[in-house]
Amino acid sequence: MSENEKTVGNFIRTIVEEDLASGKHARVVTRFPPEPNGYLHIGHAKAIVINFGMAEDHPPGVCHLRFDDTNPEKEGTEFVEAIQRDVQWLGYDWGENLYFASDYFERFYAAACELIEKGLAYVDHQTAEEIRANRGTMTEPGVNSPYRDRTPEENLDLLARMRAGEFEEGTCILRAKIDMASGNFNLRDPSLYRIRKASHHRTGDDWCIYPMYDFAHPLEDAFEEITHSLCSLEFQDHRPLYDWVVANVSTPAIPRQIEFARLNLAYTVMSKRKLRVLVEDGVVDGWDDPRMPTLSGMRRRGYPAAAVRDFCERIGVAKAVSTVDMGMLEACVRENLNQQAERRLAVLRPIELVVENWPEGQVEYLEAVNNPEDPSAGTRQIPFSGRLWIEQDDFRAEAPRKYFRLTPGREVRLRWAYFVTCTGFDTDPQTGEVVRVRCTYDPATRGGDAPDGRKVKGTIHWVSADHAVAAPVALYDRLFADEAPEQGEWRENLNESSLEVLPNCQLEASLAEVPEGQTVQFERSGYFVKASGIGWLRTVGLRDSWAKVAGRK
Repeated sequence: MSENEKTVGNFIRTIVEEDLASGKHARVVTRFPPEPNGYLHIGHAKAIVINFGMAEDHPPGVCHLRFDDTNPEKEGTEFVEAIQRDVQWLGYDWGENLYFASDYFERFYAAACELIEKGLAYVDHQTAEEIRANRGTMTEPGVNSPYRDRTPEENLDLLARMRAGEFEEGTCILRAKIDMASGNFNLRDPSLYRIRKASHHRTGDDWCIYPMYDFAHPLEDAFEEITHSLCSLEFQDHRPLYDWVVANVSTPAIPRQIEFARLNLAYTVMSKRKLRVLVEDGVVDGWDDPRMPTLSGMRRRGYPAAAVRDFCERIGVAKAVSTVDMGMLEACVRENLNQQAERRLAVLRPIELVVENWPEGQVEYLEAVNNPEDPSAGTRQIPFSGRLWIEQDDFRAEAPRKYFRLTPGREVRLRWAYFVTCTGFDTDPQTGEVVRVRCTYDPATRGGDAPDGRKVKGTIHWVSADHAVAAPVALYDRLFADEAPEQGEWRENLNESSLEVLPNCQLEASLAEVPEGQTVQFERSGYFVKASGIGWLRTVGLRDSWAKVAGRK
């Protein structure tokens, strides 16, 4: 483990290690408890790294993967399977420790009956509107339900009838009897069970009442003897309720809940509800759209799992809420790919370059380095001919100041090839657009260096037009144009330029042999992954092009 990794968790790690040192716990048991109602996003990655990482760093610790599937209307097997893929992709293994809240439905029901028998829960027949109105305000206490003093016998009978399906949805609920005057609204007789006549993805129609999250969640942790329940800060106000539930129900353990600040990432939204809207409204092409902050979207975009873990480790864990710059995530991706991705030549917006003094029909094969950062990656041979493709931006008929690429009379280096000097250009007689650039080459500069020691300020890339393969390339960018899209009307902050498809890019022939899912660097352009159904798509540029947008240096 690196020194950076050892700091991950900071105050949480301190608590865990103190508990182990004192003998309070013989081993660490954590859990990652997603609700299977959507795909995991980068915020969940932080929770995964914290929970699985904490267990891994303290052997023989274990981390449970547990699905909090208590809401049958929004959950499904698709999400369960997607979540498992994402956790495995990040490099974590739950082994035999796979659990579902639905495994405990009978135990939840028994716990509810125990609370009723202790006089700590009752069935309420008020409407949802009446309950809301009687809940009180920040300055006024709530009003007790007229059904609050029912006997345990009455409540047990009513709960059994709820379970049997005698009542319709919304006609009654089971509530805890705590304190309607509490300053914490979560303790003002919260709901424990509600009626939902919907099929569950695992239990089918066996149940028509389902436990509320705040009732089920602490019991799951206690049933599984979790030592440290690590969760984000929005659950801090719920902790007194969790503690109340565990204290008043017979359980084998009392977990300790510790909260940390959730991950907020600039230029995106981190709400599964809003992400679902983007999917269902067709704004994006599914949960794995490469513009989405979902882990499946990042995987499809070519983000290495190691880079995502590195990002989560770098941001660390704190109590203070903050927003992390998207550039930090992209920097982690670049650093990882810079070490492992091989380099190739690809022209995204091609314009023809004719080498006028090249022998007609001649083809040379030049040596190119696959990855300067990794000598073991070796070299390859690339064909060079008298007709090439170069980027449109690499030529200007009239060059601005400090433009060091091709312009009439200017000499530049062709990457891995020769020095060439621009001799002219041809235009379309109708539009006046440049359609062809002409040049001559210096045979003495093979390999890209001049034996007489002369230097050029510009180096451009190219592909042989007679050997290139054409392919579409998708340029994905940030989904939102605003750094904080959830401030105001978030749908209005969508980036209209988040996707551009270039239909006729010219690629080095070897790229045709690259398998789907592999990421390479298109020299001078960025990192690109070969993707199913798209061709190629941009993973990340070579530099933070949004730095200027954000006004950064």
